[in-house]
Amino acid sequence: MGLAFGVVKLFKLIAVHAIARLDGVTAGWAVLGWGLGAALLASVFAGALPALRAFRLDPMEVLKNAGPKGTAGIGERRLLRGVTMVQTALTLALLVGAGLLIRTMVNIAKVPSGYNMGRILTMSVTEVQSFSTWGSFHRQALERVAALPGVQYAAFAWGVPLTGNNWPATLEIEGQPPAVKESDKVALPFRAVTPDYFKLMGIALLDGREFRSTDDDKAPKVAIANQAFANRYFPKQSPIGRKLWMDGRDKPGIEIIGEISNGRTDDLTEEASPEIYLPLWQATAFSKHLVVRTTADPRAVVVAVQRELHAIDPTAAVENVKTLEQIRDDSLASRTFAMQLLIGFSIVGSALTLVGVYGVLSLSVASRRRELAIRSALGARQMDIRRLIFGEGFQLIGGGVVAGVALAMVLSRVLRSFLFEVQPSDPVTLALVGALFVGVALLACWVPVRRAERVDPLEALRYE
Repeated sequence: MGLAFGVVKLFKLIAVHAIARLDGVTAGWAVLGWGLGAALLASVFAGALPALRAFRLDPMEVLKNAGPKGTAGIGERRLLRGVTMVQTALTLALLVGAGLLIRTMVNIAKVPSGYNMGRILTMSVTEVQSFSTWGSFHRQALERVAALPGVQYAAFAWGVPLTGNNWPATLEIEGQPPAVKESDKVALPFRAVTPDYFKLMGIALLDGREFRSTDDDKAPKVAIANQAFANRYFPKQSPIGRKLWMDGRDKPGIEIIGEISNGRTDDLTEEASPEIYLPLWQATAFSKHLVVRTTADPRAVVVAVQRELHAIDPTAAVENVKTLEQIRDDSLASRTFAMQLLIGFSIVGSALTLVGVYGVLSLSVASRRRELAIRSALGARQMDIRRLIFGEGFQLIGGGVVAGVALAMVLSRVLRSFLFEVQPSDPVTLALVGALFVGVALLACWVPVRRAERVDPLEALRYE
């Protein structure tokens, strides 16, 4: 019960961004009552089976299989070995799952996102006074924030990477067949940003120009496309000067004035897809992010930025203050939590399995004292005794590992949606985890082996 309260607190600490409404979870009386009931049921089951076996024992058979110093018969030892092998198989499956997720996180860390992550602060800003003051507020905000000490660039953006924000829209593209019906139009995510956004994010301009402050509602509509858009709709051509239409080709279109490099803006595990960026001054967004690039720790300018925003409009809502690295961590929260959960279960399972291996071998040594004594009396060396017990331990562990690998290949498919650039049946992970577990498990055999080596033939045979 004490562990239950601690585990709930630990879950809230490591999974607050991965599980919705986790802050409302508590280890109440209902949970503790079910836990107590399960413990009592397990105790009854654990006691009933040995009691039934003891009731059916044949005294003559027991005396034949085990001397006065014997602690368990052959049947009991086989049962315990089977249970330990099952424990080993389940533990290895957990370890393989944890290993696959660890490799996934390592692979994601190596993926080039296409934009900078460090020293970038974001916050959602909503100005609620009136539409007539919308432009004035945002232009003043950019001027004031950009002038703060330690700030390199400042920009507003609707569609900051990894936030899930974008404007799904349908359009027609110059050079593509005209849409006969609405379903024939191309569906693409649109984003809206102010000048300096691409410099701030470290996104390279490949062709054309960036947005200017004059690209407002009085100027012709313009857009910037990413390289994936150009490659799909204008292969081996430049998209600069091409037109986009959202309301039919009979109306003025949106001219593409620039092409930028690709970025994994929706999901780090997915290749860049075609995207269109509009100037925020033309595509007015009611709620958007203020993005700030700093020369040092971005959290140091939070108070100053909020002060400047509220100096312009005290009613402006400033929320969800996060660094881009925190947003990245939030986007991977489900994978991170699954990895931490499997690692935790694997550690507990490994400890229980190692204790089980140790217990089975210790029981085996105690039950085979007479056999070990006779072997020693007939000339067996300590090396022979050591090899005998280690062999039994290796058979115990090896059988569990083989079953565990087969089980892991089946169960790890459940994790397929979490994996990235690694297969559920990845041979490297299976081999490394299996070898590591065998090595650690063999260490659990060391104490029983040492105990077997110290069996005195004369003393053992005298008591037998």
